[in-house]
Amino acid sequence: MIYLDNNATTRLDPKVFEAMHPFLTESYGNPASRHHSLGCDAARAIELAREQVSSVIGADPREIVWTSGATESDNLALQGIAQSSAYSKRHLVTVVTEHRAVLDPCEFLDKRGFDVTYLGVGSDGRVDLKHLRKAITNQTLMVSVMHANNETGVLQPIAEIGEICKQRAVLFHTDATQSFSKEPIDVNDMGIDLLSASGHKLHGPKGIGFLYIRRRDPHVRCEALIHGGGHEQGRRSGTLNVPGIVGMGSASTFSSQIDIRALRDLLENDICSRLSGVSINGHREKRLENTTNLSFSGVDGDILMKRMPDVAVSSSSACTSALLQPSYVLGAMGCSEDRARSSVRFSLGRFNTAEEITTASARVVETVQAIRAEEQSL
Repeated sequence: MIYLDNNATTRLDPKVFEAMHPFLTESYGNPASRHHSLGCDAARAIELAREQVSSVIGADPREIVWTSGATESDNLALQGIAQSSAYSKRHLVTVVTEHRAVLDPCEFLDKRGFDVTYLGVGSDGRVDLKHLRKAITNQTLMVSVMHANNETGVLQPIAEIGEICKQRAVLFHTDATQSFSKEPIDVNDMGIDLLSASGHKLHGPKGIGFLYIRRRDPHVRCEALIHGGGHEQGRRSGTLNVPGIVGMGSASTFSSQIDIRALRDLLENDICSRLSGVSINGHREKRLENTTNLSFSGVDGDILMKRMPDVAVSSSSACTSALLQPSYVLGAMGCSEDRARSSVRFSLGRFNTAEEITTASARVVETVQAIRAEEQSL
């Protein structure tokens, strides 16, 4: 199989597995058990990983809180801030194309007395900063805008959003699940107060993530959602997933040895040059280098995927793909229902090769041509 679904999850890098292995078999201590060497070894490994991930975003290691993944991190950021007694404001601003891990907590808070404003996006998938400025009021507590969209790869202008939030003394959270370790991020330069990330999007393990919570200018107050032991500075109780944490720390230190944008462009150009009726969804330049979302006129995306089982791709977000409805992200960008249903996301990873891309594009072209021919013969 040619795997082109890396925005859903990635293959574990063998080097990451090597880093994790001792903490599964030999150094298996609980980091809270500081009275013996196994526990101390685990505790040191966790702090090293904290330093590794914090360095990627220019943060202090003490600002990293380990979680089970980006979904928990998003919930902790939104609900933890909303529940803090340090804040009295009850207005949140987000974007309609956010991941459900942000939209669902916002809906949860909306039912509990918070006012939530959902900003739209343009046909390129990007938010209009004029609309953001207008949406912020003197009652706005936080703005939450993802850095890179998981379906289209579209990048939002988070540095500009951070600046707007700082000018209005509003907290800024970004879901950087898709962009962490792929795009340059500096939480101080970009004015980010909270940031979510997950290990399995960067060739690390599943079941691990973190939330960055700013300690200074301002000191962000975030209430715990999980209680029982006071781990992670009282913000997230529970025995720490040492192998997972080590794996995420290790994964954050590796950079891709391939020109992933060149491979993405090879795939995109080959398909578009050989097929008519192909549309690229989202901004052509302001997007992740590994991602292209294509719509094939007259072809159902789900049927296309089923007809080429040797190429792993996705028709929408993996977290919502069980829902038999067109992508709400593409719908928010003004795509028709037919165009949304005909969309397929291709997301590359560091283990893809030019040979694989050439083979995959050929399979896509021949399959689309076959489906269209069948439709015309009916």
